[in-house]
Order: sequence, then C-alpha cells, then structure tokens
Amino acid sequence: MFIKNRLGLTEATETMVAQEQRLNQVANNLANVNTDGYKKDDLTFWEMMFKAAGNRMRVGKGIKSIIDQSQGAVQKTDNPLDFAINGRGFFKIQTPQGIRYTRDGNFTLNSGGQLSTADGNLVIGNGGPISLNSEHIEVGRDGTISSGGQVVDRLAVVDFTEPRGLVKEGNSLFKLKPGNQELQASKVDIKQGYVEASNVSVVRGMTEMIDLQRSYQAQQKMIQTLDDLDHQAISRVGNLTG
Repeated sequence: MFIKNRLGLTEATETMVAQEQRLNQVANNLANVNTDGYKKDDLTFWEMMFKAAGNRMRVGKGIKSIIDQSQGAVQKTDNPLDFAINGRGFFKIQTPQGIRYTRDGNFTLNSGGQLSTADGNLVIGNGGPISLNSEHIEVGRDGTISSGGQVVDRLAVVDFTEPRGLVKEGNSLFKLKPGNQELQASKVDIKQGYVEASNVSVVRGMTEMIDLQRSYQAQQKMIQTLDDLDHQAISRVGNLTG
C-alpha cells in the first residue's frame, strides 16, 4: 500500500505544481488586460514517459508554456500616431538590446521627431528609424506614411518562419528564438487611429482562476487522505490479532 500511496502522492504533487504555474499565468494575464498589444500566456499538457525509482518507467504529465498570438480587439483612439495591424504581422522596433517586435502600435514622437514607442524605442520603417516633421500624417493600409502629400517612409511590418518562435521580453515586446527568421509580411493591413487591445478575456480568466483554485484544493485533500492511509498502515505494522 505504501508504494501505491507514494505514487499517488507524486502524481498529486506534480499536478499541484502545474496548477500553481498556470494560476500564476492567469493572474499575470488578468493584470495585463488593459495593456495594448499584450498576448496572453497558456499552458499545454502532454503525457510523457520517464524513469522513476528503481529504473521503473511511469507516465507523467509534462507542461509547456505557449503564447496565444490571436488578435485582440481593435479600438479606435483617433490619435494619428496610433496604428493597429489587422491580421498577421508585427511592428519592428529598435531597442538598446537589438531589434524587437510588438503588436502595440501606441506610438509617439520623441524630441528628435522620430516615431517611437512609449518607452522611447524607435519604430523602424523600410528606410530605418522613421523621422517625421509633424503629427499631421496619413498612413495607408499598406503602411505607407505620407506628410503634405509626400511619401515619408513605410512601416516595416514583418512575419516569421515560425510564428510561435517568439519570446516575451515585457512591455509587449518579443524577440526571436534561435533558428527563427524574420520575413516581410505577405499582406499588410494597417488602421491609423486605432490600437490593438490585449487578447485577454476577463470573464474567461476569472473562471479559469476559480477552477484552478478548486482543483488545487482537491489535490491538497488527496495528499492528506493518502498521508492518513500511510499513517494507518505504519501504525498497524506488528499488531497481531488473536
């Protein structure tokens, strides 16, 4: 009985660890519900074989964190320096750490007249960092930027060989995983005066959090029950009945 209970304790503990990780993710998603361009985190589960004590093989549950790249709602702001990508693609951003990517098109002009993010990182166009004389610009659906009837530049909107091959860096920025490559987006659809909101659903997030908390508590009760069974088995060892 002790061996069986020990396996049950291991399974319950592993499940609690996975649920705790998922609970942290859901809480972080909800905290970023109002962050423009934010992409929520999810977990995937799969069965895997691994060695247990005594070189025995057993089935366990693996977990893997993934980013949900589905598009968030496009919200109107009427700010001429706000841009939303309708469909696939990312804005290309120059940071002190190198090139990064974002779906957050809430841009502004820095003191040098360059288009930048709220954190001061430069927005890249086909000709490099985009310089503007004023905020009075027009941006076509293909990303072409015009001012006073003259074409200034074009927003560099990119895609990737592996859409899931991105790593979060905070502030709605992503970097490439090794082996992933940048591509020019095949179809660009830019909406000026709009931003893409977070793709987090508050209702779904709260429901997931409640379910996870209940499941976590159920695993705690299971561990307590198995521990009680072990205690009873140990206390009865050596007792003889006539």
